[in-house]
Amino acid sequence: MSDRKLASPGSIYFLLVCLLLYTPIVLLIIFSFNNSTSLVFPLKGFTLQWYVMIFKNPELLKAVGNSLMIGFGSSLVATILGTMGAIAIVRFKLAGRSTFLAVSALPLVIPYVIFGVSLLILFNEIGIKLSAFAAGLAHVIISIPYALLIISSRLVGFPDNLEEAAMDLGASYWGALLRVTIPICSPALLAAFLLCFTISFDEYAIASFLVGTDATLPVYLFSQLRFPTRLPMVVALAAILMSVTMMVMLFTEWLRRIGQSPARKG
Repeated sequence: MSDRKLASPGSIYFLLVCLLLYTPIVLLIIFSFNNSTSLVFPLKGFTLQWYVMIFKNPELLKAVGNSLMIGFGSSLVATILGTMGAIAIVRFKLAGRSTFLAVSALPLVIPYVIFGVSLLILFNEIGIKLSAFAAGLAHVIISIPYALLIISSRLVGFPDNLEEAAMDLGASYWGALLRVTIPICSPALLAAFLLCFTISFDEYAIASFLVGTDATLPVYLFSQLRFPTRLPMVVALAAILMSVTMMVMLFTEWLRRIGQSPARKG
Protein backbone atom coordinates (compact mmCIF):
# COMPACT_ATOMS: atom_id res chain seq x y z
CA MET A 1 0.00 0.00 0.00
CA SER A 2 2.88 2.33 0.82
CA ASP A 3 4.43 1.50 -2.58
CA ARG A 4 1.22 2.56 -4.30
CA LYS A 5 1.22 5.86 -2.44
CA LEU A 6 4.81 6.58 -3.44
CA ALA A 7 4.02 5.77 -7.06
CA SER A 8 0.81 7.83 -7.17
CA PRO A 9 0.60 10.83 -9.53
CA GLY A 10 0.22 13.17 -6.56
CA SER A 11 3.44 11.95 -4.97
CA ILE A 12 5.34 12.24 -8.25
CA TYR A 13 4.00 15.76 -8.79
CA PHE A 14 5.00 16.75 -5.26
CA LEU A 15 8.53 15.37 -5.74
CA LEU A 16 8.91 17.24 -9.05
CA VAL A 17 7.77 20.51 -7.46
CA CYS A 18 10.22 20.07 -4.59
CA LEU A 19 12.98 19.27 -7.08
CA LEU A 20 12.30 22.42 -9.10
CA LEU A 21 12.04 24.59 -6.00
CA TYR A 22 15.00 23.38 -3.99
CA THR A 23 17.58 22.29 -6.55
CA PRO A 24 18.57 25.91 -7.36
CA ILE A 25 18.91 26.63 -3.64
CA VAL A 26 21.13 23.57 -3.11
CA LEU A 27 23.29 24.56 -6.09
CA LEU A 28 23.54 28.09 -4.73
CA ILE A 29 24.84 26.83 -1.40
CA ILE A 30 27.30 24.47 -3.10
CA PHE A 31 28.76 27.21 -5.32
CA SER A 32 29.12 29.53 -2.35
CA PHE A 33 31.98 27.26 -1.18
CA ASN A 34 33.62 27.03 -4.59
CA ASN A 35 37.17 28.40 -4.80
CA SER A 36 36.54 30.11 -8.14
CA THR A 37 34.74 33.14 -9.55
CA SER A 38 33.08 30.91 -12.17
CA LEU A 39 29.88 29.18 -11.15
CA VAL A 40 30.46 26.00 -13.12
CA PHE A 41 31.24 22.35 -12.46
CA PRO A 42 33.65 20.85 -11.62
CA LEU A 43 34.33 22.80 -8.45
CA LYS A 44 37.84 24.20 -8.06
CA GLY A 45 38.06 23.54 -4.34
CA PHE A 46 36.54 24.33 -0.96
CA THR A 47 36.85 27.84 0.48
CA LEU A 48 35.22 30.18 3.00
CA GLN A 49 36.79 33.33 1.59
CA TRP A 50 33.54 34.56 0.04
CA TYR A 51 31.82 34.44 3.43
CA VAL A 52 34.76 36.31 4.98
CA MET A 53 34.50 39.01 2.31
CA ILE A 54 30.89 39.66 3.30
CA PHE A 55 31.94 40.98 6.71
CA LYS A 56 34.71 43.11 5.20
CA ASN A 57 32.38 45.06 2.88
CA PRO A 58 31.04 48.21 4.63
CA GLU A 59 28.55 49.01 1.85
CA LEU A 60 27.05 45.56 2.10
CA LEU A 61 26.82 45.75 5.89
CA LYS A 62 25.11 49.13 5.59
CA ALA A 63 22.60 47.64 3.15
CA VAL A 64 21.96 44.80 5.61
CA GLY A 65 21.39 47.36 8.36
CA ASN A 66 18.93 49.29 6.18
CA SER A 67 17.01 46.11 5.38
CA LEU A 68 16.86 45.10 9.04
CA MET A 69 15.68 48.56 10.09
CA ILE A 70 13.02 48.75 7.36
CA GLY A 71 11.94 45.16 7.93
CA PHE A 72 11.59 45.46 11.69
CA GLY A 73 9.81 48.83 11.61
CA SER A 74 7.41 48.02 8.79
CA SER A 75 6.61 44.58 10.20
CA LEU A 76 5.84 46.00 13.64
CA VAL A 77 3.51 48.66 12.22
CA ALA A 78 1.88 46.20 9.79
CA THR A 79 1.26 43.68 12.59
CA ILE A 80 -0.34 46.33 14.79
CA LEU A 81 -2.55 47.63 12.00
CA GLY A 82 -3.36 44.10 10.86
CA THR A 83 -4.38 43.18 14.41
CA MET A 84 -6.67 46.19 14.62
CA GLY A 85 -8.20 45.36 11.25
CA ALA A 86 -8.65 41.69 12.14
CA ILE A 87 -10.42 42.55 15.40
CA ALA A 88 -12.69 44.98 13.57
CA ILE A 89 -13.60 42.42 10.91
CA VAL A 90 -14.07 39.37 13.14
CA ARG A 91 -15.52 40.88 16.31
CA PHE A 92 -17.73 43.63 14.85
CA LYS A 93 -20.40 43.60 12.14
CA LEU A 94 -19.16 46.51 10.10
CA ALA A 95 -21.41 47.88 7.38
CA GLY A 96 -18.66 47.99 4.76
CA ARG A 97 -16.76 44.89 5.84
CA SER A 98 -16.68 43.30 2.37
CA THR A 99 -15.42 46.54 0.83
CA PHE A 100 -12.80 46.86 3.58
CA LEU A 101 -11.59 43.30 2.93
CA ALA A 102 -11.43 43.89 -0.82
CA VAL A 103 -9.42 47.10 -0.42
CA SER A 104 -7.12 45.47 2.16
CA ALA A 105 -6.34 42.61 -0.22
CA LEU A 106 -5.44 44.84 -3.18
CA PRO A 107 -1.68 44.83 -2.41
CA LEU A 108 -1.76 41.04 -2.84
CA VAL A 109 -2.85 41.27 -6.49
CA ILE A 110 -1.22 44.49 -7.72
CA PRO A 111 2.19 43.83 -9.35
CA TYR A 112 4.94 45.27 -7.18
CA VAL A 113 6.53 47.13 -10.10
CA ILE A 114 3.30 49.02 -10.79
CA PHE A 115 2.81 49.56 -7.08
CA GLY A 116 6.34 50.94 -6.76
CA VAL A 117 5.88 53.38 -9.66
CA SER A 118 2.55 54.54 -8.22
CA LEU A 119 4.04 55.17 -4.80
CA LEU A 120 7.00 56.94 -6.37
CA ILE A 121 4.62 59.39 -8.06
CA LEU A 122 2.53 59.77 -4.91
CA PHE A 123 5.48 60.40 -2.60
CA ASN A 124 6.93 62.89 -5.06
CA GLU A 125 3.65 64.82 -5.10
CA ILE A 126 3.23 64.96 -1.31
CA GLY A 127 6.89 65.75 -0.65
CA ILE A 128 8.18 62.48 0.83
CA LYS A 129 11.81 62.08 -0.22
CA LEU A 130 13.21 58.83 -1.53
CA SER A 131 14.72 57.11 1.48
CA ALA A 132 14.53 54.08 3.73
CA PHE A 133 11.51 55.73 5.39
CA ALA A 134 9.64 55.85 2.06
CA ALA A 135 10.43 52.19 1.39
CA GLY A 136 9.31 51.33 4.91
CA LEU A 137 5.92 52.98 4.33
CA ALA A 138 5.48 50.96 1.15
CA HIS A 139 6.40 47.74 2.94
CA VAL A 140 3.81 48.47 5.61
CA ILE A 141 1.16 48.68 2.90
CA ILE A 142 2.10 45.40 1.22
CA SER A 143 2.51 43.57 4.55
CA ILE A 144 -0.82 44.50 6.15
CA PRO A 145 -2.91 41.96 4.14
CA TYR A 146 -0.68 39.08 5.27
CA ALA A 147 -0.90 40.10 8.92
CA LEU A 148 -4.64 40.65 8.59
CA LEU A 149 -5.28 37.18 7.16
CA ILE A 150 -3.09 35.34 9.68
CA ILE A 151 -4.52 37.09 12.73
CA SER A 152 -8.12 36.90 11.45
CA SER A 153 -7.83 33.13 11.06
CA ARG A 154 -6.75 32.91 14.71
CA LEU A 155 -9.52 35.17 15.98
CA VAL A 156 -12.10 33.05 14.20
CA GLY A 157 -10.69 30.02 16.00
CA PHE A 158 -11.89 30.91 19.50
CA PRO A 159 -15.26 32.23 20.74
CA ASP A 160 -15.76 35.83 21.71
CA ASN A 161 -17.53 34.77 24.92
CA LEU A 162 -14.09 34.61 26.55
CA GLU A 163 -13.87 38.37 26.18
CA GLU A 164 -17.42 38.75 27.43
CA ALA A 165 -16.58 36.61 30.46
CA ALA A 166 -13.59 38.83 31.22
CA MET A 167 -15.77 41.94 31.01
CA ASP A 168 -18.39 40.32 33.25
CA LEU A 169 -15.63 39.88 35.82
CA GLY A 170 -14.92 43.60 35.78
CA ALA A 171 -12.43 44.09 32.97
CA SER A 172 -12.98 46.85 30.45
CA TYR A 173 -13.13 46.02 26.74
CA TRP A 174 -9.53 47.15 26.24
CA GLY A 175 -8.49 45.22 29.33
CA ALA A 176 -10.12 42.08 27.93
CA LEU A 177 -8.24 42.57 24.67
CA LEU A 178 -4.91 42.98 26.44
CA ARG A 179 -5.39 40.20 28.98
CA VAL A 180 -7.38 37.63 26.98
CA THR A 181 -7.41 38.20 23.22
CA ILE A 182 -3.82 39.28 22.67
CA PRO A 183 -2.24 36.48 24.77
CA ILE A 184 -4.33 33.84 23.00
CA CYS A 185 -3.39 35.32 19.62
CA SER A 186 0.30 35.75 20.49
CA PRO A 187 1.52 32.84 18.29
CA ALA A 188 -0.41 34.28 15.35
CA LEU A 189 0.94 37.76 16.08
CA LEU A 190 4.51 36.48 16.10
CA ALA A 191 3.89 34.46 12.93
CA ALA A 192 2.44 37.54 11.21
CA PHE A 193 5.40 39.65 12.29
CA LEU A 194 7.95 37.12 11.04
CA LEU A 195 6.17 36.70 7.71
CA CYS A 196 5.93 40.48 7.22
CA PHE A 197 9.61 40.82 8.14
CA THR A 198 10.58 38.16 5.59
CA ILE A 199 8.52 39.85 2.87
CA SER A 200 10.05 43.26 3.62
CA PHE A 201 13.62 41.97 3.94
CA ASP A 202 13.49 40.15 0.58
CA GLU A 203 11.48 42.73 -1.38
CA TYR A 204 13.26 44.33 -4.34
CA ALA A 205 10.84 45.80 -6.90
CA ILE A 206 9.26 48.47 -4.70
CA ALA A 207 12.44 49.25 -2.78
CA SER A 208 14.36 49.89 -6.01
CA PHE A 209 12.03 52.81 -6.75
CA LEU A 210 11.86 54.32 -3.26
CA VAL A 211 15.06 53.83 -1.25
CA GLY A 212 17.11 56.47 -3.04
CA THR A 213 20.67 56.29 -1.72
CA ASP A 214 19.66 54.13 1.28
CA ALA A 215 20.06 50.86 -0.60
CA THR A 216 18.49 47.78 0.91
CA LEU A 217 20.17 44.40 0.67
CA PRO A 218 18.23 43.11 -2.39
CA VAL A 219 18.88 46.40 -4.23
CA TYR A 220 22.58 46.23 -3.36
CA LEU A 221 22.86 42.59 -4.43
CA PHE A 222 21.27 43.30 -7.79
CA SER A 223 23.66 46.18 -8.40
CA GLN A 224 26.65 43.90 -7.73
CA LEU A 225 25.68 41.39 -10.41
CA ARG A 226 27.35 43.66 -12.99
CA PHE A 227 30.77 42.83 -11.54
CA PRO A 228 31.84 39.21 -12.23
CA THR A 229 34.52 39.24 -9.52
CA ARG A 230 31.91 40.05 -6.87
CA LEU A 231 29.49 37.35 -7.98
CA PRO A 232 30.82 34.65 -5.58
CA MET A 233 30.35 36.99 -2.62
CA VAL A 234 26.80 37.68 -3.76
CA VAL A 235 26.19 33.94 -4.04
CA ALA A 236 27.54 33.37 -0.53
CA LEU A 237 25.29 36.08 0.88
CA ALA A 238 22.33 34.73 -1.07
CA ALA A 239 22.99 31.30 0.43
CA ILE A 240 22.89 32.79 3.92
CA LEU A 241 19.68 34.69 3.17
CA MET A 242 17.95 31.68 1.67
CA SER A 243 18.89 29.50 4.62
CA VAL A 244 17.73 32.06 7.18
CA THR A 245 14.53 32.77 5.23
CA MET A 246 13.65 29.08 5.06
CA MET A 247 14.22 28.68 8.80
CA VAL A 248 12.07 31.73 9.55
CA MET A 249 9.27 30.46 7.30
CA LEU A 250 9.37 27.00 8.91
CA PHE A 251 9.28 28.59 12.35
CA THR A 252 6.38 30.81 11.25
CA GLU A 253 4.42 27.79 10.03
CA TRP A 254 5.10 26.01 13.31
CA LEU A 255 3.81 29.01 15.24
CA ARG A 256 0.71 29.20 13.04
CA ARG A 257 -0.10 25.56 13.75
CA ILE A 258 0.42 26.06 17.48
CA GLY A 259 -1.88 29.07 17.36
CA GLN A 260 -4.64 27.06 15.66
CA SER A 261 -4.30 23.85 17.70
CA PRO A 262 -6.52 25.02 20.64
CA ALA A 263 -9.24 25.84 18.16
CA ARG A 264 -9.05 22.36 16.66
CA LYS A 265 -9.23 20.76 20.07
CA GLY A 266 -12.26 22.83 20.93
